[in-house]
This record gives sequence, C-alpha cells and structure tokens, in this order.
Amino acid sequence: MTEHADLVITGADVYTVDAARSWSDAIAVRGDRIVAVGSEPVSELIGARTRVIEAAGGMVLPGFQDAHIHAPFAGRNRLRVWLNDLVGRPAYLDRIARYAADNPDQPWIIGGGWAMESFPGGTPRKEDLDAIVPDRPVFLFNRDVHGAWVNSKALAVAGITRDTPDPEDGRIERDPDTGEPTGTLHEGAAYSFNDRYVPLPGRTEWEEAILNAQEHLHSLGITGWQDAWVTPGTLEAYRSLAASGRLAARVVGALSWDRHRGLDQIPEFLAQRESATVGSFHPSTVKIMTDGVLENYTGALLEPYCDGCGGHTDNRGLTYVDAELLAAAVTELDRLDFQVHLHAIGDRAVRNGLDAVAAARTANGRTDNRHHIAHLQLVQPQDVPRFRQLGVTANCQAYWAQMEPQMEELTLPFLGRERAELQYPFGDLLRSGATLAMGSNWSVTTANPLEEIEVAVTRIDPESRGNTPLLPAQALPLPVALAAFTAGSAYVNHDADGGTIAVGKRADLAVLDRNLFAAGAGLPADARVTHTIANGTVVYERS
Repeated sequence: MTEHADLVITGADVYTVDAARSWSDAIAVRGDRIVAVGSEPVSELIGARTRVIEAAGGMVLPGFQDAHIHAPFAGRNRLRVWLNDLVGRPAYLDRIARYAADNPDQPWIIGGGWAMESFPGGTPRKEDLDAIVPDRPVFLFNRDVHGAWVNSKALAVAGITRDTPDPEDGRIERDPDTGEPTGTLHEGAAYSFNDRYVPLPGRTEWEEAILNAQEHLHSLGITGWQDAWVTPGTLEAYRSLAASGRLAARVVGALSWDRHRGLDQIPEFLAQRESATVGSFHPSTVKIMTDGVLENYTGALLEPYCDGCGGHTDNRGLTYVDAELLAAAVTELDRLDFQVHLHAIGDRAVRNGLDAVAAARTANGRTDNRHHIAHLQLVQPQDVPRFRQLGVTANCQAYWAQMEPQMEELTLPFLGRERAELQYPFGDLLRSGATLAMGSNWSVTTANPLEEIEVAVTRIDPESRGNTPLLPAQALPLPVALAAFTAGSAYVNHDADGGTIAVGKRADLAVLDRNLFAAGAGLPADARVTHTIANGTVVYERS
C-alpha cells in the first residue's frame, strides 16, 4: 500500500541546485523529508489528506541559508526602536520620540539602525536626542553596529566627559573646539558602554526577539542561518527554543570571541558547545572580529587612509586581535574542531585572517572545519587565490557591493582610486576557485536574499536600478549567486541535508512567484516568496 505524501508542490519549476543545476517540475514531502521529485512519482503520492500547493508559474528552491546574521539583535530592535526601514534624521527623530512617548515606563530607550550618511561626517549629535528624550538615557546602535548615538543622559550615566580617554579599541567623538563628547561612540567605546550600562535582556526577552526574527526570516524564504554573534544570553535563549521545538530554523551559533582576552577563553567555548547543542541549534563556531569598518577609519589597512582631499593620514585602522594571537587562536580552535568565522573588512585584516588559517593548516593539517572570512570589502589581488589554496570560504555580504551615499561620501574619498577598485572582489574569488557563501549581516542591511542576489548579479541597488554599478566585472552569474545563498551557505553550516533538493534530504524549501531564469521574469528582487517550508512544515504562506 502506498504511503501518501503530507505535502506536494506542483506546477512550479523546481531548481535543485545540485551539481548539474538540474530542474524538475514537482516535489513531494512526507514528515520532514523529501520523498519524491518529478511529476510522475509525485502524482502517485497524492492522497485524500495530502496538502497540494499549486504553484503555477512559480519556482521552488532549497530554503535560503544566511551565513552571517544577527537575528536576536535584529528581533530585539524590531520590538524596540527600529530605524532600519527609515531614511534621514527627521524620520529617525520622529520614531524615537513616538516610541519614548508610547513607553513612558521604559527606563532606557534602546534600539538602532540609523545610517551614517544621514549625518554630517557620519556622526549624529546628542542635542537632537536631548530635545525629544531629556529624562532617560538613549542608546542606539548604528546600522552596521560599529557605533552608537547617545544623549546627554546616557553620557552622564557612564560618566563620559571631555576628560574621559578613548578606549584602545574605539573612539569618543568630540567637538573640535571644546573637546566635549558630541553623542557618537565608535567601536569599543560603543561596545563597552553597551556591556556596562545598557540593561541586559533576560532569557524571555531574547526568546521573543529570536522568534520575531525567525518569523521575518521565514517570510523571506530563509530556513537556516549562522548567527554571527552569540553571547551567553542569546546562547541560552537559542538552547531553550531548540529544546522546546520553537526554533523551526536550523541555526549554527558563532560564539563571540572576547578581543580583550586570549586563549584562556577557549575552555568556555568547549563548555558552551557541550551544554547548548540541542535539536536544531549547533553552537559549533567561534566568531572573531579582527577589525572595524572603513567608514569610521577603523577597518585595518595595509597602507594609511587618505584624508579625503588627495593626501594621506598616518591612520591604518585598528586590529582588534594582533596577528600572532589570531594565528594561535585559529590554530587551537581548529585543533578542537571549532569552525572559525572571521570578520575582516580591510585588506590587512583579510591577510591576517588568511595567515591565521595558514598557521592552523601547518600545525593541524587539512581539517573539515570550513573556516570562513566574512565581509571582504578590500582584498589585495595576491590574497584572492589563497582562499581556494587554504580552503577558506568567502562569506559575501553581496548587498554592500553597490554605489550608494555611504560609499560615495564616507568610503571612496578615504580609500583613494586604486584601492577603491579592489572592493568586494566576488567575481575574482569565483574565478580563482574559491567557495562562496552569502549572508546579509541583518539588521545592518536587508535580510531579503532576493535583493542581495540582485546586487550580486548587477552591483546596483534594486531601488535605484538606473545607478552606476560598482565594479561590474566583479558581478556574479545568477546560478552562482543562488548557489551561494543555498548550497554554499549550507556547506559553511555543515548542513549536509540542506542547500539542495534531492530525495531523502530535509524538506527545507522556498517557493517563489516566478522562475528567476524565465524570460520576462524581471530581476530577482521583483520576485516574492509565496511559501516557506522548514522541516516539512509550511512556516510561511503569503496571504
């Protein structure tokens, strides 16, 4: 007797993302597994209780996997002050003021998502916040989470004055005439403030934040991700959600390396991996942030920043973990079968990361820990082939590879023309044989894989399609971009059951309203997700 399927999708073009990039026309699911692919075998599995999704003209893909995301923090901001969907200072201030008025009992006003290009020099001022929230501290991370906007009350809580020295790994923005703090904290100044003074969420609040993020990510066809900054609080929330079955997505947790400590923290990672690996949650990675970002001149460069006027400065940015310690850390983590997830923006940071993996290879031989370097804004040509040689995956945040105000105003003048030509070399990495994965870095930028894939293939913002592309020779073909956001990210996440469609694999699927390859389909961001299936269950359905 035939055991019928629980779910069948018909009428759509099924893109399997297998090695042959093959196609089919139907798919059947029983429990959490794919049990048939192709209309002939699928038709025999439809019974009275089978749910049939007629997706005529649509496209079925493996569920997208995001290889670099900050889901708990994005979810928390969505529940507090969410500025990511706004443009400009007046809109920010209006939302902050409304939130403060609607929540008079909140002792702190927290959230974030403001864009640096909305303020002169990328640095907002405390006076704007003082005018709307004078009585409570305000702390708002910027969109890339490398700086924060605070009011006078927050500065007073922390005792920050004109006499407060800058931390070694950050900077307090100051008025050039008076030396008074202006209300912007960069890098370590923002992080240490957040850690010391902003009230920490409890487990329940983090759980609510993760579930809020999961709902949003499911609506975009995302069925798994790697959380690139797992703290003790978010670790416990993930463990709890996974144990109770509420974490529908498959999540790899990247435990956060404390850059103020050394190898002594590694036993703690071992204990966390042992205690929190539950169900669909796998805290098997360690994230090391090796530098800052270019827009505030903290990204680590081999040669100094330009001064924006044709000259050079003596600033080469910040290295948060020196090269010797980084090599020792990656070597020991690799020996203990941790994957290492490296943040590297500047060319010096990228080289240090590659050198660290090379040291691990020398000491431990070739392992299958699938280390990866994220962001890769500036990569010297001689370092491009080292990704393939060392087996390091290029974790691409493709949405950043576009010409937009922050690039034009805060990056290009301070890199200079020669270095500007080396940004986001995804095409060169592909041609060199590197393995590519993709992640959004949400909430820094959109979590929508279709928007990110469009930028990967056009190097243009989907909302400004008439713009000049950023270095179009570095664009990726559509099949490569799709594979990076499915099979490539699944590879990084050690997910042998995800990233491709085949009989016996876990049923993680995204259904689109059109075939992205079809004539007249438009560009990827024109498409919409109609259904998301995770572990065989429909977790999102477009109304």
